[in-house]
Amino acid sequence: MSTDIIKRIDTLYPTFSKGQKKLANAVLTEYEKVGYMTATRLGQHVGVSESTVVRFANELGFEGYSEFQDAVQELARMYLTPNERIELTKCRIGNHSDIVEKVMESDMNKVRRTMERVNRTQFRRAVDTIIKARKIYIMGARSSEPLARFLQYNLSLIFDNVRLVLPMSTSEVFEQMLDVGAEDVLIAFSFPRYSTKMINAVKYAHDCSVKTIVFTDSDVSPLAAVGDFVLTAESDMASFMDSLVAPISLINAMVVELTSRCERRIRDRFERLEKMWGNYGVYTKSPKDRLKEELKKAEKATGK
Repeated sequence: MSTDIIKRIDTLYPTFSKGQKKLANAVLTEYEKVGYMTATRLGQHVGVSESTVVRFANELGFEGYSEFQDAVQELARMYLTPNERIELTKCRIGNHSDIVEKVMESDMNKVRRTMERVNRTQFRRAVDTIIKARKIYIMGARSSEPLARFLQYNLSLIFDNVRLVLPMSTSEVFEQMLDVGAEDVLIAFSFPRYSTKMINAVKYAHDCSVKTIVFTDSDVSPLAAVGDFVLTAESDMASFMDSLVAPISLINAMVVELTSRCERRIRDRFERLEKMWGNYGVYTKSPKDRLKEELKKAEKATGK
């Protein structure tokens, strides 16, 4: 949607009236402000009527001003610098006295909206692809890298064919994916501001006939265009950083689905893992385990 609005403005600009050109210039140069203005406020800002603003949104192909506003907000998320994000967050929060409440309410709304729009068919087909894959490659760059590591850790407990592609230089990324093939799957994460390294990696995998599962924020993000399965989760600004609560919730759903589908395999692996963890003291002992040890010591001491 965000890239579409720029293309639409570029295409239609010569046909715009003087007032519409003012609005178009405001979108292209002040999108970080325009996306959060009401139609009335935007009209006042550029010196046109509210009806002109609404007609401008319709001229660009949007059904209403709110849809136009969403597109401009998405544009802002893609291109704002960290300092611009901080300033915009201050404007959005205002003088709210309880930052914890404001931020957590916003996160809950993101999870709810993500739940409503996730394509369940894409989700199930993505899970099918992971189960059948010869190798599972997982990659995320910059702020999305923790998402990739989180999924990689959990999938490695289920499967023995999981590989994390480390986001180093572009050439090194390709070297890590040198042996990918049609029987493999690449799970890629990218949210605004989109990483060109991620886009190139997914394109490379796609050219190698690798099935690609993309976690991103929109069906029109750069990664969505080259992903076989697109799973969208709402991501929005939380000061200079992105809120990744909704993407993590979607990852949780995927792991739960895989656990349900691969229960027999998982139970066997966890039995072996639990034995290894116990032998090498990976985790602190539970009260039950400590009690068992004390009883064994007591039995040895009494010779029973």
